[in-house]
Amino acid sequence: MNTPVTSGIDRIDLMQTFVRIVESGSLSAAAAQLSTSQPTVSRRLQSLERLLGAKLILRTTHAMKLTDDGQRCYEQAKLLLERWVSLEDQLSGAGDEPVGILRVRAPHAFGQDQLIAPLTRYLQRYPNLSVDWMLNDRTPDFISEDIDCAIQVGNVADPSLVAILLAEVPRIVVATPQLLQRHPVSQVSELSQLPWISFSTYYRNEFTLKHDNDGRMESCSIAPRMATDSLYAMRKAALSGLGAGIVSAWIVKEDIAEGRLQRVLPGWNALPLPVYLVYPYSSYYPARLRKFLEMMRSVMPELAEMQAPGG
Repeated sequence: MNTPVTSGIDRIDLMQTFVRIVESGSLSAAAAQLSTSQPTVSRRLQSLERLLGAKLILRTTHAMKLTDDGQRCYEQAKLLLERWVSLEDQLSGAGDEPVGILRVRAPHAFGQDQLIAPLTRYLQRYPNLSVDWMLNDRTPDFISEDIDCAIQVGNVADPSLVAILLAEVPRIVVATPQLLQRHPVSQVSELSQLPWISFSTYYRNEFTLKHDNDGRMESCSIAPRMATDSLYAMRKAALSGLGAGIVSAWIVKEDIAEGRLQRVLPGWNALPLPVYLVYPYSSYYPARLRKFLEMMRSVMPELAEMQAPGG
């Protein structure tokens, strides 16, 4: 009797491997994400193609392209795997219990300062969960980098992503008392006379401030002595007296309280930055992501100097 071609083959594994190949962009990237070898990934792809009786991927030395059958297989496999994970969670009783590994991308300063305490409490609450906590200020390529979700400061432009507004980060103008003694200012138009440090992620040669009481908006042009994309570098440079800067209020709270820095033109502030939890659309989200979202919604507005959305 002939042995069926499917003997000993786990169809779910084959489809998971195929989806990972498509989403990561190559067999080698898929192998790295699946913690296996490229030859193993290649054999799984060949097994799936034999099982389905169709060529799924066309490969050349420099490129990989889905066939029409491969595109249909990918779309159906994606839905089937999501439903399979949902069924596994329900039958194992893990539907509401976070398990496995959650891969999160967070901004450098925020991720190593404000969020470690709530993340620790979250992990202590769910002992069967692990978190890969990766710090980077850019929005990840969720599929190719195998990221579950990201915490993003600033607006989300990609309409293909789910973006949940968690809180807003107040931004204030600060400088050392010594700098302001040398360069006193009494109105927004005089700010251009100060030496400046720019936080290049959000402003460089111009910024707009809003008055807390009457909502007036005024813009100011500057020629920065230094520009940086690091909030920590921005704070250090301001503390050194290099110039004034617009920073997230939380990072200089203690500096202001202890007199190392002071507010410039209190009552005039930059517009707050929104903080989002961002992740790809899916027909099913595992408990580790759902519970993380619940936790972030709860704790984010309570962090130092944060404010609730629209607050």
